[in-house]
Amino acid sequence: MKGWVLALALAAAPLVAQNPPSPAPTPAASPAPAPPADTDTTAAARPPRRSQGDSVRPVAPITPTGAFLRSMVLPGWGQARLQRNVTGGLFLLWEGVCVTMVWKAQWQLDYARARGKFVKSHTQEREDWLALLVFNHLFAAAEAYVSANLYDFPRALKARALPGGATGVGFEVPIR
Repeated sequence: MKGWVLALALAAAPLVAQNPPSPAPTPAASPAPAPPADTDTTAAARPPRRSQGDSVRPVAPITPTGAFLRSMVLPGWGQARLQRNVTGGLFLLWEGVCVTMVWKAQWQLDYARARGKFVKSHTQEREDWLALLVFNHLFAAAEAYVSANLYDFPRALKARALPGGATGVGFEVPIR
């Protein structure tokens, strides 16, 4: 055991000799000059910017929570910020269909109440479309959250049928 300690001390001795302790600071005779008026001194107080990523792992343009909240406000907005325009457009299209059908079902329900016929079925239809509207909102928000978390996932991942009926999952790596 003493041999290991001695060997470690001998190995570290050159490192200690190369880095002598710094001298104690001397008191300054005059205060440091003030920075120029056009210098931004608040840069140290600002939080660091999100990195831009690299060619291997890109960084999402918004956080998962931001994508979730955007899609809760307007389904498809979080997907659009993540460059998933087709998905965002489909969520927005379905939202429009659901809103239109809720309006139509409400109009038919009012008419059925005035006539006194088929009130129960029109009430059920309106509730069904309202449930689909709420589900679309929640599903769009959850999908945006997951998409932001999986932003750096390789898009080349594919599942396909293999010879013999088996299924395989793989990815392609382009080599230039």
